[in-house]
Parts: sequence; C-alpha cells; structure tokens
Amino acid sequence: MQYDDPSSWRYDHEVDGIVKAGKIDGIYISMHGTMGVEGMRDTEGDLLEAIRSRIGNDIPIGISHDLHANLTKKRMRHATFLVGYKTNPHRDHFETGYHSGKILVNTVLGKVNPVMEWNKMRLLKGGGMNVDFLSPMRKIFGWMEDMEDDDQEVLCLSNFMVHIFIDDPELGWSTVAVTDGNREKARKLADELADKNWAVRDVKHPEGSTAEEAVAIAKDKSFLRNFGTVVFCDASDAVGAGSPGGNTWILKALLEKGPELVSYVPLRDGVAARKAYKKDIGEDITLTVGGRLDPVYNRPLKYSGTVIKKLDIKRLGKVAIVKHKGIHLVLTELADSYPKPSDFTELGLGLWKADVTVVKNLFPFRYNYIVYNRKTVNVITPGTSNVDVFELKLDSIPRPIYPLDKIDSWRL
Repeated sequence: MQYDDPSSWRYDHEVDGIVKAGKIDGIYISMHGTMGVEGMRDTEGDLLEAIRSRIGNDIPIGISHDLHANLTKKRMRHATFLVGYKTNPHRDHFETGYHSGKILVNTVLGKVNPVMEWNKMRLLKGGGMNVDFLSPMRKIFGWMEDMEDDDQEVLCLSNFMVHIFIDDPELGWSTVAVTDGNREKARKLADELADKNWAVRDVKHPEGSTAEEAVAIAKDKSFLRNFGTVVFCDASDAVGAGSPGGNTWILKALLEKGPELVSYVPLRDGVAARKAYKKDIGEDITLTVGGRLDPVYNRPLKYSGTVIKKLDIKRLGKVAIVKHKGIHLVLTELADSYPKPSDFTELGLGLWKADVTVVKNLFPFRYNYIVYNRKTVNVITPGTSNVDVFELKLDSIPRPIYPLDKIDSWRL
C-alpha cells in the first residue's frame, strides 16, 4: 500500500466503526506485528494510537502478534497487554486468540489487572535456530509455559524473535511479561526471558546451500527421486516471511546446471505472467523474468520455453506455465509461499513426477510435503529474507547489535 500523505491518514474508517459500535468494554485486535506500508514506519502502532485517541485510556486493548513481530515503543504504549505465538512453525493461532480473549474478558469483569513489562533486545538471530520444539529454544518455550501454568499471577509470557530483514530503527528481539497487578514480577520475568535468549545467541543456523550446490545435490539423489521429489526451500525469497517471490537465482542454476531435471519453479512476475498468458498453448516465447520487484537482491533473467498451461485463479491471478526441457516455470501475477502440495497439484503439476519442487516458505512445507519429500535442501541466495544477517542491506537498524557487532549485553 502507498499513501501520498501518510501523516494525514488516521484509520478513520476503522476507528469510526469502533466508535459507532456503541458502549465498548474492551477491544481485542489480532495483528501480525510486522506490517509494512510505504511511507508509514509503524502501521500497527499508528492504528493503536488512532484508537486510543478516540476511546481514551480507560478501555483495555489486548492484542496478539505473530512470534516474529517487531515490537515498537508506540505499540507497547497503547496496548494494555500483548500475547504472542509460542510455536514456530506457527501452530497455536487458535490458542493465542483464546488466551488473549480470556485475559481481556477477565480484565473487563474486574477479575484481573494486567500490567505489562517488556524489553527490546540488541539481538538479530533468525533461521532454524528459533524452532520452538528444537534446541535451543525448546527449553526456553518450555520454561515460559511452565511459568504460566504454575503461577496464577503470570497471565502471559511472550518471546518475539522478529523478522531479521526488516530495516527498522527499532529492530530486535523482544520479550514481554504480563502479570496480574505485580509489576515487579513482570519486570523480573521479562528480564529473565531476555537473559535466556542471550545465553543461546551463539547457536549457529542450520547450514544452507547455494543454488548451484542445491542442483548438484538433487542430481546426486537419482535413486530417491524415483520415489518422490527433492524440495528446495527458497529461504531467501520466503513469501511467508514477506519476500516478493521473484527470485531468479534458483532458476538460473537449473538452466545452467540441471535443465534436464523435472522441476517446478514458481516465480512472481506480473509483467511476464501476463505476456505469457496472451500466448496460445504450445506457442514458444522468450521472456525477461524477475528483477522487477526486488532489484536490490535479484537480477532479471532471459528465459525461453513453451507455454504448456494457462490458468486464472484467485490466489495467484493469471498463471502461465512455461516449459524449457524439464523446467516448469510457474509465472504468476501474485505471490504465494506454496506451503501445501495442493498448491502445485491445483496447477496440474503432480509431485510424484517432479525431481525438484521449489517452495517459498521456511517451515510449514516440512510437514505438509512429508508424503512426497525425499530430501530437503535449504537454498541460500541473495534475497529479501536471507537468514544471514551479514548479507542483508540494513541501513536504519540500531547499532551496535549482535551478531553484526561484538557486544556483551542485550540491553539498549
């Protein structure tokens, strides 16, 4: 989204709807926590500020966030309490909403008095090291759940491990503790959680492969490919993490090193998709693909092939599948992360026939593709969601910050 004068846009429609609802005892808002709008720095914080300006400070506002939310001072100033997911990959959407609603209802009824303390940490760590059921985060999330279960005063503990590729002056991990009226305990718990995070800061990310290495691995797994597909996790262009979906590096490697492999390669490029869509089935076409949405990390690539299928579906817009030898380039107007096999089978691409399937999400595919997947390769290329913070173009973030700088404390 883009607005010519963001400072004048005050969520009038949304806030008017709340005010017109009549008497309000409490408000719950489910937000991701890393929304980006061109020309606005903290969109969700602006929304909360707009609501507070109309309803005052007495009505409680509870919000829930994705575990990767980037918390801001403005957002925390206007929220009464905040609840975050405790799973990564995320599996507790319902539980988080229920937990938030329970705290809000009990607050409205006068049964609890939520007080909240939080920390912004000088810490940027992403990738597979923050999976909730694996080391090192498993013990930390287990401790959080134990504290909530064993102490009635502890209403909520949340750990926000942020999308590390957001170029924001308040970027960094955050910890939040909400207690029933006990601010001292909330402060102690928020600090303790931050200390636990800091203690595992040196844990390395799982190793990744270059696009060329990934193709070599797939070619080497000829026996396994007889019984399924090799899945390339396009980690640096993960649409589920906010990337645009236009990565050309994997396509380039397949063209140069493995064009004979039967591969499904999704690529978001509205210009190329519409151009190919206008061709007849069976017609050859030469296109320039990629490099339009993310010129910082991606490069345009020349691609020639035959249009073998055209579709127009809601989640992807116009779709054209252009085949070159074994490569099935799936050109789309809109982005998708392809977390489920049905995302390909809906396009007429059977997973049993594929040597290589490229997905654009970091975690959900790992259990959704279990029937078909014979080998997962995490592919690291230049890209918006690269988990290697040293390879990202970050100009506005706070410094010093770990691991970009050598520091001894997480505190700002």
